[in-house]
Amino acid sequence: MLRYFGFSVGLTAAALVTAVWFGGPAALLAVAVLGVLEVCLSFDNAVVNAKVLRRMSPFWRKMFLYVGIFIAVFGMRLFLPIVLVSVTAGLSIPEVWDLALTDSAAYAENVEAAAEAIYTFGGIFLLMIFLNFLFDEEREIHWLAWLERPLAKAGKLPYLAIVIALAVIYLGSQLADDDKYATVLASGLAGLFTYLLIGGLNELMEAPEADEGADDISAEGRSTGSGTATGTATKAVAGAGLAAFLYLEVLDASFSFDGVIGAFALSSDIFVIALGLGIGAFWVRSLTIYMVDKGTLDQYRFLEHGAMWAIGFLATIMILELRFHISEYVTGLTGLLFILAAVASSVVTQRREQSAEPVGDAEVVEEVGAGRR
Repeated sequence: MLRYFGFSVGLTAAALVTAVWFGGPAALLAVAVLGVLEVCLSFDNAVVNAKVLRRMSPFWRKMFLYVGIFIAVFGMRLFLPIVLVSVTAGLSIPEVWDLALTDSAAYAENVEAAAEAIYTFGGIFLLMIFLNFLFDEEREIHWLAWLERPLAKAGKLPYLAIVIALAVIYLGSQLADDDKYATVLASGLAGLFTYLLIGGLNELMEAPEADEGADDISAEGRSTGSGTATGTATKAVAGAGLAAFLYLEVLDASFSFDGVIGAFALSSDIFVIALGLGIGAFWVRSLTIYMVDKGTLDQYRFLEHGAMWAIGFLATIMILELRFHISEYVTGLTGLLFILAAVASSVVTQRREQSAEPVGDAEVVEEVGAGRR
């Protein structure tokens, strides 16, 4: 376990010591609570990360773990809010940075003023992930079969997820204040465009397709030389890894938005917030690697389903927060409940299958939660 979580434990201890030195017991409490909150909000993020990461090469896994963590902590949780405030408040980035250092209360107000743009962008991006999971016709395993099966069949309708996302963007614009109407529309469309762009790049440079292409090329390679085939396949795999890496970073940003805004309820100090959310980000990274290496998604067949439903819930909450205030604790705990319910269903189903398997018979009677596989 130390192999996976030892670094996160050490970093957590260092962050807590820094918090005490920097701001005393109050900062220590804020950092600790923010770290726990971030893990709760992003546990489903770790599950989805693991699904993508297990298809990536060792090189891109290391990039995600070592380079991605710095992007997650300093880019997404420290610098990105500054950029968003700069855009929405019409201030330069140096001005916003100076504001964050010298007048944390005013900086917090500006971050909250940018909440509509943040919530809509992140909410629509997460919603598209959830909808494309629901409308996946090729998915064979269903957790809530009574609901997931009909929705999967509805996936035959072209562009259904996009149509729903556009409808939600319009609904969000109606929920927001009149002066935020254009902001919500622009941010929602930006979230949708970002998802489609990264998803398109991912499909275009998908590694399995690259392998097929490599086989075709290698058939010709006997006369033209195998170097061309190998080089083409390598570029394709590298491209797929880059697209997946970008997808994971945007996904992480979308999950972090709710935590960044909610963090100001505990502290207006950007360094305290970065320490607390950074702890959570490191634990999520460690958990992702652990699940990939241990094959957790295969062991708990409904874990991905629980994570996706948690993502759908989070996306809904982010849109509703354009009008209503919903506690981050409610969001985090509800997402965690989805995960725990999925794990429990996986364990119960696996035990039921094992008890139903006749001695000496390799056939397994597979009953899946509320339905069948």
